[in-house]
Amino acid sequence: MNVPGDFWEEADRLLQGAEIVVDRLRGSTHPRYTDTVYPLDYGHLAGTTAGDGAEVDVWIGSLPAQRLDAIVCSVDPRKQDVEIKLLLGCTREEAATILAFHVGALLVRRPDREDHS
Repeated sequence: MNVPGDFWEEADRLLQGAEIVVDRLRGSTHPRYTDTVYPLDYGHLAGTTAGDGAEVDVWIGSLPAQRLDAIVCSVDPRKQDVEIKLLLGCTREEAATILAFHVGALLVRRPDREDHS
């Protein structure tokens, strides 16, 4: 997939000025859908706004550097929405786990981070 380089630069700028808030720890359940268990820490960027009016969602992986590695575009028929979620510090395996977590999702890896394990 061909993603313009300025997309990643703008996303980095968004991250630089935002506080990451983890509100669902790895292993916790979704507040409304209790059969949904979060495989990694999940949260949002405080003070930002996503397309759904809530704050921008983030998944946080195990890599020490919490850099933007990829995004997931998800379609959720239960919530009747489409969202973009940022993946920070995620290994390839964690990114695959996040992709499998979402129904109807697309993973877009950052080209300069593709060789991270």
